[in-house]
Amino acid sequence: MTIAMTTADWPALPLGKRPPGRWALAARFVIADFPEARRVITDGEVVIENDRIIWVGRRFEGKLAARYDMGEALIAPGFIDLDALSDLDTTVLAMDNQPGWKKGRVWPADYAAQAYEMYTPEELAFQKRYAFAQLLLNGITSALPIASLFYRAWGETVAEFEAAAAAAEDLGLRVWLGPAYRTGGVILDEAGAMQPVFDEARGLEELAEAAAFAKRIHGSANGLISGMFAPDRVETCTEALLRKTFAHADDMDMPVRLHMAQGEMELQTVRRLQGTTAPQWLDSLGVLSSRLIAPHATVATDDDLSRYAANGVTVAHCPLVSARHGSSLKSFSRLKAKGIRIGMGTDTAPPDMVLNMAVGLMANRIAEGRGDAGSSAEFYDAATLNGADALKRPDLGRIAPGAKADIAIFDMGDRMIAPRIDPIQTLVYGATGRVTRATFVDGRLSMRDGAVAGIDLIAARAQAQDQFDRLIERYPERTYGHPPVEEIFPPSYPSSQTEPSS
Repeated sequence: MTIAMTTADWPALPLGKRPPGRWALAARFVIADFPEARRVITDGEVVIENDRIIWVGRRFEGKLAARYDMGEALIAPGFIDLDALSDLDTTVLAMDNQPGWKKGRVWPADYAAQAYEMYTPEELAFQKRYAFAQLLLNGITSALPIASLFYRAWGETVAEFEAAAAAAEDLGLRVWLGPAYRTGGVILDEAGAMQPVFDEARGLEELAEAAAFAKRIHGSANGLISGMFAPDRVETCTEALLRKTFAHADDMDMPVRLHMAQGEMELQTVRRLQGTTAPQWLDSLGVLSSRLIAPHATVATDDDLSRYAANGVTVAHCPLVSARHGSSLKSFSRLKAKGIRIGMGTDTAPPDMVLNMAVGLMANRIAEGRGDAGSSAEFYDAATLNGADALKRPDLGRIAPGAKADIAIFDMGDRMIAPRIDPIQTLVYGATGRVTRATFVDGRLSMRDGAVAGIDLIAARAQAQDQFDRLIERYPERTYGHPPVEEIFPPSYPSSQTEPSS
C-alpha cells in the first residue's frame, strides 16, 4: 500500500537521519539525468532507498514508505565544490584593503623566523566544523576543503584533519580530505622586497604524513570520506615535492589539487625560480594529468591552457573570490571551447555556489563582450557534472537511477524571485544560496530550513566571530612594519564618538 505524505510531515523527518525504507521527494521541478541528456521534469519526483536514487520521473506507482511533497521547489543534484572554504575566511579582509602583501598576506622576515600557530587545535577543529555547516546550508554536498596558511606555523596538521573527518561524518558532508603542505614560501625582506624561501625537508615530512593520513581515511564513514593531496600554492612547492605528490596520488588513485596560474605574485615567483609559467613547469616534470584540479587559471596563458587541455587538467573556477580581487577567468567559454573541463569552487565566504554561478556567468559575458556567451545550464553542469567527472565519480553530481542520493532542494516560491521563469535560469539569475531549503547527502537529511545536523549554528556563529576577532588582533605580528590593526584594516567610514549635529 502506498502511503502518501505531504509537507505537513516534513518537519517530523529527523535531521541527520535517512528516512526508512523506500521513499520519494516530489516537487514542481526535478532535474533528471537521462542517458541521452539532462532534462527538467515538471511535477516530478525522485525515489530513494538507503543511499541511492532508484527512480526519477513524473509519478512513481510502486510502494513507498513515505512521499514528501516539497511544493514549489526545485529538486536538483547537490553542488560539488572543488575549492571549498574550510576556515574563517580572511580573504574578505583584503577586499577593500590592498595590496595584500601589506596586509599580513606575506610574512615579514622577522615574523617568518618565529611563525607559530595562531589558532589552538580546538579552534582549528571548530572552524572546519563551522565551515562544513556553511557548505551544507548552500546546497553543497561534496567538498574539497581549502584553508589559508597565512596564520599557520607552516602547513596544516593531520590532527586537525582527523577532527575534520569526524565533523564531516557528524554533519553529513561528503569530503575529500588532505592537509595542505609546502616546501617553501614567499617572505618580505627588511627592505620590503619579496624573497622565496624553502625548507624542503619540512615539506617532504609533511607530505609523508599527509599520504599516510589519506590512505588511512580513504573510504571511511561508509564512503563519505575520501583522501586527496593538497600541496599549497605552486610557488611554495619544489620539484621533489611535486614529483613525490603525484607518485603517491598515482599509486593511491587520488586527486591532487594545486593552486596555480592564479596571480601576479605566483607568476613572477615561478618565472624567477623556473624561468617559465607554472603549467609549463609542471608539464616539463610530466605531472600534468587528469587527476590534477587547478584553481583558478586567471593568469593562464594560451600555451598554459593548451597544456591543460592536452593533459586533461580540470580548472576549478571560483568567480566570486576572483572578481572581489579584480581578476576573472578569460574566459569560461574560451576554456570550454578548448576542451578543458571546468568545475566550480567557492573559496570564500559566503560559500554560495549559486552566487558564484551568477558572477561567473556575468564575468564570462563581459570577458567575451557578448550577451550570449555561456548559459546558466553550462554553469550548473560545471558545478555538478563536471566536478563529479573531475573526481572520477559518475555516481555524483546527477539525479539518475544508481546515483548517490546527494540532493539539494531550492525554494522556487521564494518571495524575492518572482516572477519565476525556467527553474535553473531563475536560480542563477534571480536567487542566491539562501533559497536552499534542504540538503541530502548519501540519502541522509543533513540540512533543513537553516538547521544543520550536529551543530548549534546560533552558538557557533558567536564562537566564530569571537575566534575571528582574536585572530585579527594578531595581524600586526605578521604584517610588514607591524602597523596597528586600525592601519591594516581601516573602517569604510571613520567611527564617530559623538552624536551627529542637528
